[in-house]
Amino acid sequence: MPESRILVLIPARMAATRLPGKPLLDIGGLPMIVHVLRRAEAAKIGRVAVATDTPEIAAAVLANGGEAVMTRPDHPSGSDRIHEAMQLLDPAGKAGIVVNLQGDFPTISPQNIRDVLPPLDDPAVDIATLAAEIHTEEEALNPNVVKAVGSPIGSRRLRALYFTRATAPSGDGPRYHHIGLYAYRRAALERFVRLPPSPLEKQEKLEQLRALEAGMRIDVTIVDTVPRGVDTPADLETTRHILKPRSD
Repeated sequence: MPESRILVLIPARMAATRLPGKPLLDIGGLPMIVHVLRRAEAAKIGRVAVATDTPEIAAAVLANGGEAVMTRPDHPSGSDRIHEAMQLLDPAGKAGIVVNLQGDFPTISPQNIRDVLPPLDDPAVDIATLAAEIHTEEEALNPNVVKAVGSPIGSRRLRALYFTRATAPSGDGPRYHHIGLYAYRRAALERFVRLPPSPLEKQEKLEQLRALEAGMRIDVTIVDTVPRGVDTPADLETTRHILKPRSD
């Protein structure tokens, strides 16, 4: 798939309640958003840009050689923000695929970013995402861990049937931790942002259920590990330790 056909967009805003100013928090001498930007650039799948409504975030990205696009401050979700960024960056519609990479995944591997694309080789798939097998009861029971429930269609591929905060499916067998990285066909993203929030989306507080309820197909690549998100001060300290510059 030609790189010119793919846009990798990283939505970032300052309004995080548990970690104020999260995208600009220092990790090993760089703002967190720049770590995510570097991982996306290292994946080498297409043009990378940060979509933000905050001049300070844009300035940090530009100061570190990245591309930033200013978007409206009133977007209800990251999907709406990347949709506006796509229109601003690619008004001619040359990019057929848009990757939505969360701005709080500073330790995500470039390979995992690449892993989200193969399901879109099937023209029947509208949206692709990632999950990793759950190996602990604590993770299975945690409502903050979103579970991807799907039918296996290959050794490392699911066709998504549902996403939930509950422990699912029941019974013996694998359960999967959903990873919030998405690759949309351009037409799918256009359709998705026009849809109203759906009943199950509002009940579970999971935006991807809007797509499933509208009959859109989401396929899932199974990867080995879950990238560490940064949502709490403890997460931040762990990530700082992981990304601590080595002193030779």
